[in-house]
Amino acid sequence: MKKQTTYLGLAVIFSLVLLGGCGQKGPLYLPDGKDQKQSQQK
Repeated sequence: MKKQTTYLGLAVIFSLVLLGGCGQKGPLYLPDGKDQKQSQQK
């Protein structure tokens, strides 16, 4: 039982570390259509 609890704890910590690294840093925003058109022309 103790071994199973240890594995569960390690799995939870591992999952939290992986999920903590996900995502974009900074504020979330939707890009304007103008920005996309300008970048395509370059």
